[in-house]
Amino acid sequence: MTIIDADCHISPTPESGNSIGREELLARMDRAGVAKALVWLQPPYRRDGIEASNRYVYESASLHPDRFLGFGWADPSLGVEHAVREARRCLSDYGFRGVKLNGAQNGFPIDDPERALPVIDAIAEAGGVLAFHIGADSYNNTHPWRLAKVSDRHPRLPILAVHMGGASFDDMSDLVIEAAASRPSITLIGSAVRSIPILKAVRKLGPDRVCFGSDTPFELMHVEVAKYLTLLEGEIPPEDIERVMGGNLARILGVKAGA
Repeated sequence: MTIIDADCHISPTPESGNSIGREELLARMDRAGVAKALVWLQPPYRRDGIEASNRYVYESASLHPDRFLGFGWADPSLGVEHAVREARRCLSDYGFRGVKLNGAQNGFPIDDPERALPVIDAIAEAGGVLAFHIGADSYNNTHPWRLAKVSDRHPRLPILAVHMGGASFDDMSDLVIEAAASRPSITLIGSAVRSIPILKAVRKLGPDRVCFGSDTPFELMHVEVAKYLTLLEGEIPPEDIERVMGGNLARILGVKAGA
């Protein structure tokens, strides 16, 4: 089985807290038996440092193209034009497969017509994949029905709903599953969320709509891999487990799971 982790963060300055750099991420991947990882920057970053962090992700993916799938990050709180420019740089100059917006950390509603939608429109126009932090830690800014509104605006835009309404002691996973049920371009990344919501999503949406993610370094990758394999064993066929553990993300990003 080829395992691809759909939620990993790295930082060019991993000297404090849970921050890690690319070499530590590789070590954790090796321990967990993870072949590839979708990698984006690790917050917090300095206000003037998002360019350096995205650049670090690009350099890391260039050094280890067989292990890292680079993904960009745009922050409208630094200015909408700046965020649009950074998104386009990530997609065109860096060749990233998509761009993530985090309305929880960066303090904006993800469907905000002035701050968020111009950036989302630019990502869609460039043919990228869009990722959102969708967590109960910022109930208003990242509410699942804001996710639904964005999907309705761009129904063909692939959207990764990271944390699928978790990332908190509270839980919005039922609302995320409901929003995704009639919007096939939304795929859930089950990181920083409890086991029962993950299983519910697999049962209600099907094994093609959920991806394994660890939220490294905020969770331990090898523990999250074991959780998923234990959770899914006996619930769905082995070939469907392989889809959840890596095949779905490979298909969405247009990469080969085992190469």
